[in-house]
Amino acid sequence: MKSTDRKILKIALPSIVSNITVPLLGLVDTAISGHLGSAVYIGAVAVGSMIFNVIYWIFGFLRMGTSGMTSQAYGQRNLDSVASLLARSIAVALGIAFIIILLQTPICNAALAFINPDSHTALAARTYFSICIWGAPAMLCLYSLTGWYIGMQNTRLPMMISILQNVVNIVASLIFVYGMGMNIEGVALGTLTAQWAAIVVSLLLWTNTYAKRLFHRIRWNDIIDGAAMQRFFNVNRDIFLRTLFIVSVNFYFLSAGAAEGTIVLAVNTLLMQLFTLFSYVMDGFAYAGEALCGRLYGAGNRQEFHNTLRRLFGWGIALSLIYTLVYAVGGSAFLSLLTNDAEVISASATYLPWAVLIPLCGMAAFVWDGVFIGTTSTRGMLLSSAVSALLFFIVYILLRPQLHNHALWLAFLVYLAARGVAQTAIFRYNTTNTEYKG
Repeated sequence: MKSTDRKILKIALPSIVSNITVPLLGLVDTAISGHLGSAVYIGAVAVGSMIFNVIYWIFGFLRMGTSGMTSQAYGQRNLDSVASLLARSIAVALGIAFIIILLQTPICNAALAFINPDSHTALAARTYFSICIWGAPAMLCLYSLTGWYIGMQNTRLPMMISILQNVVNIVASLIFVYGMGMNIEGVALGTLTAQWAAIVVSLLLWTNTYAKRLFHRIRWNDIIDGAAMQRFFNVNRDIFLRTLFIVSVNFYFLSAGAAEGTIVLAVNTLLMQLFTLFSYVMDGFAYAGEALCGRLYGAGNRQEFHNTLRRLFGWGIALSLIYTLVYAVGGSAFLSLLTNDAEVISASATYLPWAVLIPLCGMAAFVWDGVFIGTTSTRGMLLSSAVSALLFFIVYILLRPQLHNHALWLAFLVYLAARGVAQTAIFRYNTTNTEYKG
């Protein structure tokens, strides 16, 4: 195996493990709430988790922007900038968390009005929200630290922290619910405890691993420096807007499927799990792109940058072919594991061929996202997401009268493929018209 491949796998594999542990947090809460004696608690956790997923997804730029800028500074061997970037990112994360907590009541009211659950579920969801909202500082700071670790080519620490967070969530939730007799409050407190445990351990690991080398290099007076803060917000603004386009497509996909009826909604939800499984692995290679390409871009090593890029696409193509084959052969069997509803399984066969094509259509977008984040080419990410989202809505609106749910899946595949095509064109334009940093 080539050294470049080893470097890619060293970053990608721990990231894949971290990604796989993420849904376990929601799964644990759902499983425990499912044994509280009322379906209201299951719905409340689902609604509350959805609200926080959207909030934290929107502010995911704290991880991505920090990762890209840190990897470049690391490649330039600018340790003062490396240290100050983390402090700046955490400062911004705390500021955002303060605003979220300050506006928690209108945020909760607006979210519940949009989701519109029944009154009993809404009341329980509000309780869950009012407790978990105090985890916002921990979660957003964890995003900053995770992005910084990735930028420093270290994905083992985030993996350890993700595993720890899940273990603490399980133990704490069981203690609060079964040991102390709580209901939805216990589930929420378990989640909150896990979030704060994760950020405390993350900071302790940083102290033990990096503090001696970097703490004294933090330029405290420059944390809110105008030029540095402007670049930080310029990069993260583009990622924030790009995320809004992605969120809009995903939510519209959900709502459009719901408009086709309960069976179609169930089918689309199950088939999207195939996309989720693929994304867990490809995100790992995207993180490798962030770390390695960002460092090489910062160091001005053009030859090794392009070599790493070719290897990333080599892994992406191989994995997309494997996933496509597995989905084509075993997709139906996998869906049967998720549900025993004969009507849903029967209806899913009609749309399964679309889902089988997800890896081939979406692979390039994952790889390019990592490369663009590493090189902080965030304007290109924004433009590609805007164009592909626009194509998604155009294709669906034009073809829906004839193809119905097939139009929705075709539009989604066009959206995935268009992101990859647009990013390829933007990358080629950028490499033709700009020079690498030295």
